[in-house]
Order: sequence, then C-alpha cells, then structure tokens
Amino acid sequence: MTSSGQTPRQDPRAHGQAPVNQWKTLDKDLHRIGLLEEATRFTARPLMAPGLALAFIVLAGVLAAVLTEAQPGMLIVIAAAAIGAYMALNIGANDVANNMGPAVGGKALSLGAALVIAAVFETAGALIAGADVVKTVSTGILAPDAVSDPSHFIWAMMAALLASALWLNVATWFGAPVSTTHSIVGGVAGAGVAAAGFGAVNWGALGTIALSWVLSPVLGGVIAAAFLALIKARILYVPDKIAAGRFWVPVLIGVMAGAFAAYLAYKGLNALVDVSLGTATLIGLVAGVLGWALWRPVARRQSQGQENRKKSLRKLFAFPLVASAALLSFAHGANDVANAVGPLAAIVQVARLGVISGEVTIPLWVMVVGALGISVGLLLFGPKLIRLVGSEITKLNPMRAFCVALSAAITVIAASWLGLPVSSTHIAVGGIFGVGFYREWHAERRARMLGLQKGKAVPVEERKRRYLVRRAHMATIGTAWVVTVPVSAGLSAGLYLAMTAIAR
Repeated sequence: MTSSGQTPRQDPRAHGQAPVNQWKTLDKDLHRIGLLEEATRFTARPLMAPGLALAFIVLAGVLAAVLTEAQPGMLIVIAAAAIGAYMALNIGANDVANNMGPAVGGKALSLGAALVIAAVFETAGALIAGADVVKTVSTGILAPDAVSDPSHFIWAMMAALLASALWLNVATWFGAPVSTTHSIVGGVAGAGVAAAGFGAVNWGALGTIALSWVLSPVLGGVIAAAFLALIKARILYVPDKIAAGRFWVPVLIGVMAGAFAAYLAYKGLNALVDVSLGTATLIGLVAGVLGWALWRPVARRQSQGQENRKKSLRKLFAFPLVASAALLSFAHGANDVANAVGPLAAIVQVARLGVISGEVTIPLWVMVVGALGISVGLLLFGPKLIRLVGSEITKLNPMRAFCVALSAAITVIAASWLGLPVSSTHIAVGGIFGVGFYREWHAERRARMLGLQKGKAVPVEERKRRYLVRRAHMATIGTAWVVTVPVSAGLSAGLYLAMTAIAR
C-alpha cells in the first residue's frame, strides 16, 4: 500500500505481458487487414468471370497450336481459334437468354438449374447436330468468287468474326438481346465490301434479313398473345378451372410436342437424317398426338385435390415449360454454333490448303471450341440477360412463359414453310412483348366490363401506372436490333482494313 492507501499499478512488462495499448494497436491492425482482405475479395469478384473467359480463349489458342503444329498458317489458325472462342462466349452470354429467360421468369426453374440445363443441351445440340449447319462459309451473303485471294479471304473472315463478337459483347453489356446470326451476317457483308467492293455482297439476301427484323418479333408476339388469349378464355375465366385445365393442357402439350418435334427434325437434325419440310410436319403431327395422349393421365393426376383457382393451374404448366426450354437450347446449339465456328472452320481449311472452297470440312476440335464456348459464356455472363428477358420486360408466370416458348417453335416452323428468314432471338423477345401488351389490353377491357372506370377518361399518369410492359427496354432492344447489321458491317470493314495494312 502507498501512503495514499492506493494499490500501486504494476507494469505488465514485469510479468512478460504486453501493454494494454499494444493489444489495442494489434486489434486495430488486424481489423485493417481484415477489411483489406474483404475489399480485395469484393474487388476481385467482378474480375473472376472475365478472367475465366480469358483463360478459355487462351486454351482454345493452345489447343489449335497443339493440333496444327508444323502445318501451314499455324499462327493464323491460333489467332482465329482465339477469336472464334471469344465469339462463342458472347453467343452464350447473349443469345441463350431467349431460351431460358421465360422458364426462369415463370418460376418453373431457378437460375442455377436453368444455367446447367442450358449448358448441357446447348453443348449436345452443337456437337450432335451442329455440323450440318456449318457447311458453307458465306451463308449466301458474299457473291461467288467475290474474294478470290486466300489471304484476303482469311482476313475478311477473321474481321467478320471479331466484329460480330465485339458487337455482341457491347449489346450484352447494355442489356440488349440481339440476333447473333444478324451480327455475323453484317460482319461478313462489311468485310466483303471492304475486300472487293459493293458488288461482292448479295444485297437481295440482306434485304430478306432486314425484313425479318420486323417479321420475327411481330409473328412471335401475335402467336404468343393468341395462345394466352386461348388460355384465359378457355381455362382461367371459366367456372370450373380444374376441369378446363384437364382438358386443354394436354391439347396444348400436344401442340408443343408437335411443334418442337417438327422444329428439331427440320432445323436441328439434318446432320443425322435428310428431313424435308413435309416429313418434318408429319413427324410433328405424330409427336403431337402422342404428346396429347400421354399427358392426359398426367394432367388428371396433377390436378387431383387442387383448389379451383388460377394458382393451382400453374403446376400443370411447369414441367412442359422446362422441357420446352431444354429443347429450344438443343436446337439453338445446333443452329447458332455455326455463327462461331463457320468462319473459323473456313479459315482453318483455307490456311491449310491455300485455296478457297465453298464446302468446308469441320475439324472436331473446332466444333468443341464452339460448343464449349457457348456453354462457358452462358455460365459466366448469361444470368444478366436471363433475368432481363425473364422478369424485367414484363411479369411472367408458367402459363405466359409457356405461350412464349410455344410461339417460338411454331413461328420458326411457319417461317421455314413460307421460306422466310426469321431470328429466334427476335421471335422469343417479341413473344414476351406480345404477352405483356395483350395483358395490358385485357386488363383495361375487363376494367371497362366491370365498370371500374365508370365511363370516365383515365388520366395519362394513371394509364402509365397500369403499364405491364417496360417501355424503356422496348426502346433499347429495338434500337439494338436495327443497328446490329450496320454496326457489325462497319466494324468488320474497319478491322479488315487494319488487318491487311498490318499484314503488308
């Protein structure tokens, strides 16, 4: 005790202990380190997807180097493989949302399940049935012998591929689903003009493609709205909804089965069997009857014990919606892989043989790069556009999403029968807009019938509040559709001129 009666403070260092202030300083330092690590993880997270994409592009180049070692034009093939992988990544990031978006928006699939299903079926479609689609290099856009010099042809195809990929990347960043087919067509046309003048381009073919800008979304929207009108009139707004669902859902499943069977037979499986449009239609009719007959007991079993309300009917549409999304992904992989590997396969062949040929032999590794690239791009960058297509344009449920998927298959078959070029991207997005605008019209009509408006004019602000379609997305997507071909063409022409200038 001291003279004041207080216990003397002991120095912690006398017993080998750290001072209190030193512990406080250490805690602060550890806290700062923890914050730094958390900030590093937060900063690195957005860079993970681009890093993995870059690794895939590098692996594609390495694969090309290994398989084309000591062959003529090896460096050109390596560069083309990297660009082709980049294009495939962007196709997966942008285009696949049209197949899976409605199923996710309709809550029939979670986003994770949709990504896995799409990746599997896109890859299967590309590898099983994609080779037949990749059989010509110009898809009718370049006139025969327009670019006769092999080196200039190679630069033209590389410029077209890179320009298309860059535009798809920009469109995905802006949140605009665009047609990858239109993008590559614009790229080929632009490089062709830069290489051999305006006479090198088949302007008639470009004219029909421009027609599809309007035709595809209008057809998709009208057909999707018509099916939704049928569902509302025959199922949703009848006294006994469950009995109506038992009758009509198998009919709609039969229509879906027939449409997809005809679609896959005619557009996706020509590599395995030579199928004419008439044969595909017959296959569709048989599949439709079988689908209707098989689904009748399923619909009866699913509807047992369900309450007589709209929500109970959604269960009847859930599995068909998942099946339609998977089938659309298979057909998309079979058709759109050509946009990535068609020019790449042509470059590989011309670099190896030194001559230009209208028919292209497709190496297996080229197909693998395209198929895996689409799936990797979907997994890394697809969620953004899947959410936009599935829920941000208009609100979807299983019934509305089913109408969109069914519209896509029927429209493609009808357009093929009429010989009209259409875009699956434009059809699916047009179907979503069609469903949304029909809902707006139907809601206003019912309000009038029920006397909710009492004969009074509805103020503009109130009408805008009732909108069920986001107009801002319509403007963004429509603008992107219109500029896809000219932007891809201009960018491709510039890249071609730059490549040839560097190569001199």
